[in-house]
Amino acid sequence: MVDVALSTLALLTGLLTGAAFAALEVPIPAPPELPGVLGIVGIYAGYKLIQWSGVSYDLLGLLGIGG
Repeated sequence: MVDVALSTLALLTGLLTGAAFAALEVPIPAPPELPGVLGIVGIYAGYKLIQWSGVSYDLLGLLGIGG
């Protein structure tokens, strides 16, 4: 279930951090355009979809470096 308080705090933290980066005229460590942001959202959605479906493969375990 989504924790609304935590999500709101994360959004506010992001807004304040983004505002600080803009005020100091330094580049943000994230995609500065909407397509880049949507790509990150897509990565997250794909990750959650696979977790939900239960389909996965332990690549790190196969390589002998997983814990």
